[in-house]
Amino acid sequence: MCLAIPGRILYTEVRNGIRLGLVQFGGVTRDTCLDLLPEASVGDYVLVHVGFAMSLVDRAEAERTYSLLDSLGLLDGEFSSDVPEC
Repeated sequence: MCLAIPGRILYTEVRNGIRLGLVQFGGVTRDTCLDLLPEASVGDYVLVHVGFAMSLVDRAEAERTYSLLDSLGLLDGEFSSDVPEC
């Protein structure tokens, strides 16, 4: 089973011809490829799987996902259960 996690884009840049964004998942940030979502911009929430942003999600959906993952105990030590403010 594969799991995609929502995160908020903090900033974007083009590096070696690839559009990347620094995406925050609770307290963790990761470089993420944004090439599949040219419309994604800073402050947007994206669903990320293996380093690629796959779709845009709204803040409410991101909060529901974090809440569910938290209730399953999957955020312990990795993420905050609160989605960060824009």
